[in-house]
Amino acid sequence: MTATTDPADRPGERSADRPAPGAPRAGGATGTNLPPAPDLLSACALGVFRLNGRFLAVSEELARPVGLTAARWQVLGAVLHEPLSVAGIAREMGVSRQGVQRLADALVTDGLAGWEPNPAHRRAKLLTATPAGLEAVRHIDPDHAGLAERLCAALGGPERFAEVVGALDRLGRALETAAETRPTAGTGGSAARAGTASEPP
Repeated sequence: MTATTDPADRPGERSADRPAPGAPRAGGATGTNLPPAPDLLSACALGVFRLNGRFLAVSEELARPVGLTAARWQVLGAVLHEPLSVAGIAREMGVSRQGVQRLADALVTDGLAGWEPNPAHRRAKLLTATPAGLEAVRHIDPDHAGLAERLCAALGGPERFAEVVGALDRLGRALETAAETRPTAGTGGSAARAGTASEPP
């Protein structure tokens, strides 16, 4: 993900009436205290970018002792319970097939995963975890469980944790719907304005 840099009026100083980049601005077309949708989208995207960065950093720390990276751990984790094709892993992770293929090949080279025939598709082999791969993940499990318990407590308990997970799932599905229904070029509306936006999505 990309990093963002907060501009400042002067080094180390920000004007009191100037909001932080991506922060929603009060008011909007509706005349309520809610910010307009474009500001909400920018704040949401920047929040997700920061969250992704934190998750990656924590995952790297958890995976490093067993010689894995966060990305390799994610691919290996996808096939712990059943073999999957590269395309299937890519869909589950929401990333490109090429990226998954590169990571899968590295796991196979390191002996942490292997390829097996795919009954449904002769050319698209299935990636499966080897005993060494399963053992590597088992070594991560205690620290992973400890982090999960601390995060759960920080959020206020399992119910609040589940609410957050549900909200993220709804956000992902809503974004897919919004992206699929975007107006085509030349029809006006948000698509025309998107080309002049100065802030990230």
